Amino acid sequence: MQKKNTRMSFLNRHRYLLAGILCLFGMCLLSAQDKKANPGAPGKKDSVAVGQQKADTSGKKKTRVDLLYADEAQADKQLRPDVQVLIGSVRLKHDSMYMFCDSALIYEKINSVEAFGNVRMEQGDTLFIYGDYLYYDGMSQLAMLRENVRMINRNTVLTTDSLNYDRLYNLGYYFEGGMLTDEDNVLTSEWGEYSPTTKLAVFNHEVKLVNPQFVLTSDTLKYSTESKIATILGPSDIVSDKNHIYSERGEYNTATGQAELLDRSVLTNEGKKLTGDSLFYDRNLGYGEAFNDVRMNDTVNRNMLTGDYCFYNELTGNALATIRAVAIDYSQGDSLFMHGDTLRLVTYNLNTDSMYREMRVYHKVRAYRTDIQAVCDSLVYNSKDSCMTMYYDPILWHGSQQLLGEEVKVYMNDSTIDWAHIINQALAVEQKDSVHYNQVTGKEMKGFFVDGDMRRVEVNGNVLVVFYPVEEKDSSLIMMDYTEGSFLKMLLKDRKMEQGTFVGKTNGVAYPLDQIPADKYRLPSFVWFDYIRPSSKEDIFNWRGKKAGEALQKSDRKPVASPRNMHIKRNNK
Repeated sequence: MQKKNTRMSFLNRHRYLLAGILCLFGMCLLSAQDKKANPGAPGKKDSVAVGQQKADTSGKKKTRVDLLYADEAQADKQLRPDVQVLIGSVRLKHDSMYMFCDSALIYEKINSVEAFGNVRMEQGDTLFIYGDYLYYDGMSQLAMLRENVRMINRNTVLTTDSLNYDRLYNLGYYFEGGMLTDEDNVLTSEWGEYSPTTKLAVFNHEVKLVNPQFVLTSDTLKYSTESKIATILGPSDIVSDKNHIYSERGEYNTATGQAELLDRSVLTNEGKKLTGDSLFYDRNLGYGEAFNDVRMNDTVNRNMLTGDYCFYNELTGNALATIRAVAIDYSQGDSLFMHGDTLRLVTYNLNTDSMYREMRVYHKVRAYRTDIQAVCDSLVYNSKDSCMTMYYDPILWHGSQQLLGEEVKVYMNDSTIDWAHIINQALAVEQKDSVHYNQVTGKEMKGFFVDGDMRRVEVNGNVLVVFYPVEEKDSSLIMMDYTEGSFLKMLLKDRKMEQGTFVGKTNGVAYPLDQIPADKYRLPSFVWFDYIRPSSKEDIFNWRGKKAGEALQKSDRKPVASPRNMHIKRNNK
């Protein structure tokens, strides 16, 4: 009996031991599962703070929002077991971000916070965000602030009523209108974003940048609060007191006033419009440069400079064009096109009553208009006396007439030719046919124009004339008059020589057409440069030099000795 009781006692002890082992195993298993579900749980502190760490299904660690302080904390484990209500001087922390507010709700399961009243977020000593309301998602690290929101990053302030701040990308953006300000500029738009890390902001829809010197409006704009450079990404206008810039792509440094603009940007300054594939503009130095297919249009004076490079200085009024440079005057019904290697505009006495300009064109100058063409090595037009001076082998063509000399001055009146002065070795040639030419030479020659047509010519000094009168009915040649004198007046009609009158001593001979001496067909200085003559506005780019031996030769003729007055008339047989 005693042996049996001993055995039962042994079995019972083993049952208790086995049960204890099973209970201990179960407790360990439950503890392991709890640690796996919620490692590092704070135990009793869980009633006043949301825990330390949590692992999501992707294996990335997520930190929980910590409660640092609250005047009062409440929780209803029956109705809302996962929500803590915090009241008074609330301070929260998530990683390096601190949050302050008057009251808050902490949602433990989704690791999120709702904050109310005097909301403030601080990250380091450079980023501060204020608002009336905040919803912060600790899982995605996205903060959504509403009403009276301000994001402050050193000297940059972003103001809006609706701001989302993504801590993962350190990026704040608004979508219902906002304003960003720094030391120099104020930017507003319907939508915008700002990165405190890169100091870059992007704005869309009704963008406006206000600077003390100008206002920039755009549809899309990128702006650096560090470099103060605005990057234009869409149709934009930059307007100041005197200038207007239009561009769809480029950069504008709001601090230095320098702009680099692309895609046919346009700079307008007091009636002058500069357009090019790319533009550079310096507001402080007051100059602009344009490259490739450039046009500088003066809408006030109705003229234009074109080329593949143009420069304009608004402070001095000077401009330059080169590389297929062309000056175009369209003040009259017919435009004048003038080409040279370089076109330069120089302004004197700017912003005064005595202001005037010089247009300088050099070298290999060629000009074309349907009624007049010209060639020379260099040219200067002075607005002070409305005089255009052609230097070095100048030649003018007017209809069938050719005028040339050592120097030619053309005086303008309201952009039309008033009169021209040919100085030294003046030669006028009018082609009748391939063999016969009316010719006049002298020391100087003056041509007077009416409505753009030359009507009267005066020739002075050692005058030589070869003239072919014509029948009135069929314009056939009658004879050839060869005359020498000291002063000649000629009248022209329909761009043809009609009659001429010598004043003073003259000497001349009339030859029948079949008895003209071979040496009398051409005056000693005769030359016909029709092969050089520009034939169209496109032909002004094709330089053609004179043939060997056809340059003007200085004359050593003596004054005529025999007196004679001769009146040359049409149909004079």
